[in-house]
Amino acid sequence: MANIKSAKKRAETSERNRIRNVAIKSAIKTAVKKVYESIESKEEPEKVNEVVNSAYSIIDKAVSKGVLHKNTAARKKSRMVGHVNKGDVPD
Repeated sequence: MANIKSAKKRAETSERNRIRNVAIKSAIKTAVKKVYESIESKEEPEKVNEVVNSAYSIIDKAVSKGVLHKNTAARKKSRMVGHVNKGDVPD
């Protein structure tokens, strides 16, 4: 553990941010998984689009919070929509 007061504060802040980042990344994975489940269950396109839009929203919020880089988010969204358009689920 740090001895200097500012280092202790920084350690607390870093831990708080780490917990937040883990939660946001988990939410992203869950949202993407829901998209793939909706594709796999052959739901109607309106439902799939609704799930995709919510996943887009979560990914974009992660970018605005600094959890994901914008190119990483773009790659995730592109791959997800590619699978939606093909109608298949990745391995």
